[in-house]
Amino acid sequence: MQVRKKDGENISSLLYRFSKKIQQSGILKEAKKRRFYKRSQNRNKLRLAAKYRAEKVKETERAKKLGLL
Repeated sequence: MQVRKKDGENISSLLYRFSKKIQQSGILKEAKKRRFYKRSQNRNKLRLAAKYRAEKVKETERAKKLGLL
């Protein structure tokens, strides 16, 4: 992205125009999205993780009912 200073323009208005152009172009949004790389997992692994979490929730609720927690 390139912004050139106009005649008689102060630095703050130049920075304002620059930041406005960056936001409109979507570069900032894309950079924030790519900031952390997340490796894709296979569906079976995701299902097993969800099943494990559900079992843990049931265990803790059961323990609370029994007064163990």
